[in-house]
Amino acid sequence: MNKQMIIGALGFGILALAATTGFAQNTRNCAPRDIVVERLASKYGEARQSIGIGANNSVVETFSSQETGSWTITVTMTNGTTCLVASGQSFEAVLEVLPTAGNDA
Repeated sequence: MNKQMIIGALGFGILALAATTGFAQNTRNCAPRDIVVERLASKYGEARQSIGIGANNSVVETFSSQETGSWTITVTMTNGTTCLVASGQSFEAVLEVLPTAGNDA
């Protein structure tokens, strides 16, 4: 799988999951944020890589491990409950620049 496919999949996943945080809240993969963050760090070696505000003022975060490439996307609701909404392998941090207007590349 190439970088663009991974980035596209992550971007699509974040948008879809942020829009449906009610789904995440109804699963068993939820706990207080401090417990989730500690578990991601101790069990998977993952640290926060990105953060943003989603639907209903939820906080969407991406965690990853530089050693293993594992990644996890979480959503934290305003009540402090954090839910795991996606995870996978081969995480790569990228910073892409928007193409200039009129440039098809």
